[in-house]
Amino acid sequence: MRQPLRLAILTAVLLTGLTMATACASAAPEPPEPPPVATGAGPGPGLGHVHAVDLNPADGLIYVAAHEGLYRVGAAGGLERVGAPGRDLMGFTIAAPDTFLSSGHPGPTENAPDPLGLVRSTDAGATWQPVSLAGEVDFHALQVSSGTLYGLDAGRRMLRVSSDGGTTWQSRATVAALDLAVDPTDPAIVLATTADGVVASRDGGASFGAPSSPLLAFLSWSPDATLYGLAPDGALHTSFDAGATWQRVGVVPGGRPQAVTGLADGRVLAATAGGLFDSRHGGHTFVPLGRPTQGS
Repeated sequence: MRQPLRLAILTAVLLTGLTMATACASAAPEPPEPPPVATGAGPGPGLGHVHAVDLNPADGLIYVAAHEGLYRVGAAGGLERVGAPGRDLMGFTIAAPDTFLSSGHPGPTENAPDPLGLVRSTDAGATWQPVSLAGEVDFHALQVSSGTLYGLDAGRRMLRVSSDGGTTWQSRATVAALDLAVDPTDPAIVLATTADGVVASRDGGASFGAPSSPLLAFLSWSPDATLYGLAPDGALHTSFDAGATWQRVGVVPGGRPQAVTGLADGRVLAATAGGLFDSRHGGHTFVPLGRPTQGS
């Protein structure tokens, strides 16, 4: 495939993702969700669209924030529901052992503002408490670095930052982004994915530079400072210089990407339209992760 045509196709895929990311914050009806993530044979619901995957240091288990609720991959490998069903966890991150931060929309049986604003769980997602901006803001990405919390306000296409755990917020640059990543050693360095390429900020999101290649949909900075980028075609890229240069290392199976998380020691978690996947080799190879269990 010629490079200009390939870039045009990837741009179209990323634009589709950006449209989906902002649609739920408007008054118009949401577009149809992508096909549910296939998690293997056996009973249990599909996950719907996956928004984030992360590892809880308290129990060593992987948690999956999805359109239909929160799930975890149990010790035996099965996919288990956590908390009330139906909550749409748009933004999600694990800030500390058993301490989760999220945003999005309440489930059909919940009596809560919509959007949720920022909510926190201190029991690994079993229950949630409001923190701020309830009924006002739908964060589609949340990242914590050195005590600084960044949130991507989808409705206003704005970056917000908090230094007190999300109780109060400052508004930063306007950016039409799908995802963001923050340097784990320097919270002033923020990267975001846009339809034109990756944009970088070195002043805590007050301003962003010009977009650069490659075109990426999702980003994640691992604790050991490896930066991972997942392209619209499923190709995984790595950077060791804060996104100045990138190297393509592998491909996540399953088609359109939905989330990526870099962990320590070269472990990478990813979700695509075809499933959940795990790499123990820096993203060079992936294996399927999580299967529904009876009663989940």
